[in-house]
Amino acid sequence: MVAALAAVAAFWQVVVWLFQPPRFILPGPIAVVSALVEQRQYLGVNASITLIEILLGLAFGALAGIIIALLVAAIPAFRHVVWPLLLVLQALPVFAIAPLLVLWFGFGLASKVVMASLIIFFPVASAFADGLQRTNRDLLDVASLTQATPLATLLLVRVPSALPSLGSGLRVAAVFAPIGAVIGEWVGSSRGLGFVMLQANARMQTETMFAALMILAALTVILRFLVDALTRRLTPWAPQT
Repeated sequence: MVAALAAVAAFWQVVVWLFQPPRFILPGPIAVVSALVEQRQYLGVNASITLIEILLGLAFGALAGIIIALLVAAIPAFRHVVWPLLLVLQALPVFAIAPLLVLWFGFGLASKVVMASLIIFFPVASAFADGLQRTNRDLLDVASLTQATPLATLLLVRVPSALPSLGSGLRVAAVFAPIGAVIGEWVGSSRGLGFVMLQANARMQTETMFAALMILAALTVILRFLVDALTRRLTPWAPQT
């Protein structure tokens, strides 16, 4: 990965040297790194705010997705009544509901966390619910022979079998989480990396905007790596391909 990033940065710098575009259109990687160093305190403070929004959104969204998936598996009627409504909600464009969330929850932390949670919720709920529905039939037959209750079968057989699917949903959610936080900051905020990008774009400080994008990309990669490591540790029996 390091070699690939170095190759991209080198190609980027060569393009800037050869074509010499205006700096407000395409700054070189050296200018972006200089902006990172010179504005490290400003960028660091705003990055920490966005990181808090991402982590809270991931936690609440994943928890809501897990609960909904369990209800879908435990109560068949719930799947037929509530699940279609959730599909409709997921089909709505994120930008369409972002202004409403800012209006309802304000310009502070809450609206960004709700936005991130909504984006994260459905991948987790969908993957976990699918895993619960696809429990090995032999395991269910063994559970029925022991006269286990439906709740015991769900918690002791179906949930452990569905943990790899939950891990897949969490890995997808880890990539989507920053999107929700930044969209919320674009719609209405006075801090965060999304706010930094808007301000830099308005002032044609393109190198600052690229620096914020690089920090956001780094946060996303690190979060994805941590979630992947956690899910692998929680499901050591799951085959890795």
